[in-house]
Amino acid sequence: MEIRKIVTFSEDSFSEAGRPADPPLRKVAVVALLKNPFAQRYVEDLSPLTEASLNLGRRITSIGKAAMGALAAQSYGKAGLVGLAGEQEHAVAMLTTVFGNVMREAVGGGKAWISSMTKRVAPGGTIDIPLAHKDALYARSHYDGITITLHDAPLPDEIAIIAAFANRGRINHRVGGLAAHDIKGVDGLV
Repeated sequence: MEIRKIVTFSEDSFSEAGRPADPPLRKVAVVALLKNPFAQRYVEDLSPLTEASLNLGRRITSIGKAAMGALAAQSYGKAGLVGLAGEQEHAVAMLTTVFGNVMREAVGGGKAWISSMTKRVAPGGTIDIPLAHKDALYARSHYDGITITLHDAPLPDEIAIIAAFANRGRINHRVGGLAAHDIKGVDGLV
């Protein structure tokens, strides 16, 4: 697929509410902006988008992994924005199991379903990419997200595909529910 550009967002949080984060929280989102081959027309078979997500996924997850540096990803999420000449289903077609499996490979395996969000937007649209633990979707400590805005994208005939990662759960999580370290088989517990 024709890629116009790839954008990487990274944020490091060192404290919250005056309490230091140990370790700091790093969130990364990598966005590929590509030409939508099905813009302005209905196409029944969207499998070419699903097939293209394999190589696209490998490309952007490798960038995401590099942006995480020495930090291992504990949580992940995925998202897609579609320009107004396309359909929401175009992004959904690119975020199926094919793309999900590439994300799992990038983080060294992952057992959990990958949270996602898709929508149609004009350039400058904002999206919240949900994050959840890679091995235990029900680990409340890792319910989080990263918000990004693409100021000049997606153009009406583009799709923005996003892979996001974080190295830990929320800073100061304390509202109950399971934390990753409480779950058998997660974070080194047996």
